Amino acid sequence: MAQVSMDSEFDRDTAVTSRSPGVHTAQLSPGWSILKALNGGYVLAVVGRALRQALPHPDPFTVSAHFLTPSRPGPAEIRTETVRAGRTVSTGQAALVQFADDGGEVERVRVLATYGDLGALTDEVRTSAKPPAMPPFEECYGSSDGPTDAFGDSSTLLDRLDVRMDPATSGWALGKPTGTGELRGWFALADGRAPDPLSLLLAVDALPPAAFDLGITGWTPTVELTVHVRARPAPGPLRVALATRNLAGGFLEEDAEVWDSADRLVAQSRQLARAPRPHD
Repeated sequence: MAQVSMDSEFDRDTAVTSRSPGVHTAQLSPGWSILKALNGGYVLAVVGRALRQALPHPDPFTVSAHFLTPSRPGPAEIRTETVRAGRTVSTGQAALVQFADDGGEVERVRVLATYGDLGALTDEVRTSAKPPAMPPFEECYGSSDGPTDAFGDSSTLLDRLDVRMDPATSGWALGKPTGTGELRGWFALADGRAPDPLSLLLAVDALPPAAFDLGITGWTPTVELTVHVRARPAPGPLRVALATRNLAGGFLEEDAEVWDSADRLVAQSRQLARAPRPHD
């Protein structure tokens, strides 16, 4: 597996250190904040890196995370356990915890994941899925091309990413959502780091929530997120398509597809999120 350079901000800010068997430490960076908390995809990438160290296989195949409390910048501990280590895949679980001012322990995320080797998979593909139709990267809107009121000044995540939104699904930023609950955009890391399986855990959660296209903006905290990584992505920006079909009882699902520059579907995800509330 190719090694990535620690010159990348993403790699530095998701770094973990093994302290003892099954115990890893990390320093969660404030640079990946979105409104009230750290971005869930960023936190998941930190946990994913700890599981990569703990398990005998290098690549996440499926990662399911339950977000229990909002993660905050600062020290964190990731406790991993190998559930099963097989020949082609291994399964592990992890808990990311932080400590309150009084020293009490607060669990932030609980994860169950299966890892394997994406490079060992066959090249056979049978699919009816198609890449999202959208303008080229240069013709889509970046965060500096419109109002940022939906995110606020505390959303430092925008500085870490180069996300370009399809103009056809950007009306929400001007107060004109389509109401279909669909968003499309390009995703890249701002420092030019090439995508890899670990950064796909961030990519599925890096665009504005699909709820924005329903005319509902604000903090949309993730309750549960499952990511399927299907292939190692080719270099270059990724295309991401988000959609929600059902907002009910104050919660909505969001489905994501991530496509690489070779027109391969490299990741899929579904999450359950709480819809923004007026007082949030």
